[in-house]
Amino acid sequence: MNLIVLSPGAPNALHGDAPDRVCRRPTRAELHAYPSPTPARGRALVYAGGGYLQLMHDKEGVAVAYWLNTLGLDAFVLVHRLPGQAGQPFDIALQDGLLALDHLATLPPLPLLHVGLSSGGHLAGVMACQPHALGAVGAVIAYAPLNANHRDHKAPAGKPDYPPPEKQAFYDAWPIGIATEPHGLPRCPVFLAYALHDPIVPVQHALNLLTAAQQRGLDVEAHVFPQAEHGFALRSLAGTHDQWPVLAARWMDVRLESLPTG
Repeated sequence: MNLIVLSPGAPNALHGDAPDRVCRRPTRAELHAYPSPTPARGRALVYAGGGYLQLMHDKEGVAVAYWLNTLGLDAFVLVHRLPGQAGQPFDIALQDGLLALDHLATLPPLPLLHVGLSSGGHLAGVMACQPHALGAVGAVIAYAPLNANHRDHKAPAGKPDYPPPEKQAFYDAWPIGIATEPHGLPRCPVFLAYALHDPIVPVQHALNLLTAAQQRGLDVEAHVFPQAEHGFALRSLAGTHDQWPVLAARWMDVRLESLPTG
């Protein structure tokens, strides 16, 4: 792993033991780079979840990076600061994501994918909406609170706002995949993997994006698995959702193979 520091601040501390380390209080923006063991055909910017309260660094970051390495991708796990924590503004995760894109833009060009799980999937969706010079060829998102945490789109209805206020403000500012909120419509194709009976992130998040995709002509592929639990990642795969990494890999292959050459 190569460490790339993106902002001032003390080095980030990881809590617990591998493969279950968590970053509870990120102090600066960092990229943890995991190069492909073979010549890379693309890059992936990886966003771990944790509800914007902490980062599930190993389970939804490092493990995902190693999987992407097997697909011939250089993987960069973003350790970003958290809204409202230590006085950070509501959009600090987006600011740190843009710092990551700025860094990747300085490297020799390769196609870029955003990959995020849970709240990291929301951030992947946010990043897929940005008008950055370094555009992405696709975004892979799993069990993410994309839009139905927004105060106007809550599922279930009446769901309370999320503390701290800055976290709720970020969800309100960036509902991904609501047709009436065009700034939150991804600029690249999207792959979704969701759990049908997930009580933490209801499937309405995916359904809302699919509705917007139908209305706005977006390119979205979605898979909904009945046996999956929230947070299945690459570990809890006792069900048909054991196929989601295979489906996502095939989808990424298509995105990369469809690029012009020469």
